Amino acid sequence: MIYEVRTYQFKPREANVFIEAFGNVYEYRQKFSPLSGIFYTDIGKLNQVIHVWPYEDLAHRDRVRSELASSDNWPPKSSVKPVLMQSEIFLPLPFVDKFASGSIGPIFEWRSYTVTPGLMPGVVEGWEAAIEARTKISPLVMAMHTELGGLNKFVHIWAYESLNHRQEVRAECMKTGVWPPSGSPKGAYTDQENRILLAAPFSPVK
Repeated sequence: MIYEVRTYQFKPREANVFIEAFGNVYEYRQKFSPLSGIFYTDIGKLNQVIHVWPYEDLAHRDRVRSELASSDNWPPKSSVKPVLMQSEIFLPLPFVDKFASGSIGPIFEWRSYTVTPGLMPGVVEGWEAAIEARTKISPLVMAMHTELGGLNKFVHIWAYESLNHRQEVRAECMKTGVWPPSGSPKGAYTDQENRILLAAPFSPVK
């Protein structure tokens, strides 16, 4: 399984216009391949829309995109266009079954780390040892690393009931020592960034 993460940057007050247009053709697009989630930024770099598409492999992605190329209904017919578009291909961590779904938010934290080259296996090993205890406190939506695009990027997405809930979870993790993973290699990360997202009304996870 691979995940294509498409990040679109819009001018102020235009992201919601695009999401509405997307929602109008969402059911049509689902006939070709499913959507894992679509979000927009609430805290962090604003006016971004992030949509995540699962595929069996790159060949499956190519087939779907080829089938859609002759469609009049895709991409969404929106009155606004993104000023920047980015596509990245991610691989899920081997012990993360699939992208979460259902009403588990409505607050989503998208954490993006740059990993020191060569240390990704150690990061994965540390996570595997700690993730069971961590997900008892709040749900993990997905943990994945880049295969194509900006390399050595590690993204993990967490769901919370509210911003207060997020703070409570983080405090509990630090107090109990459950998180962050103690087994991760020292110096694993060279950069860290997070964004708070909300899901579109029709997103499979929200």
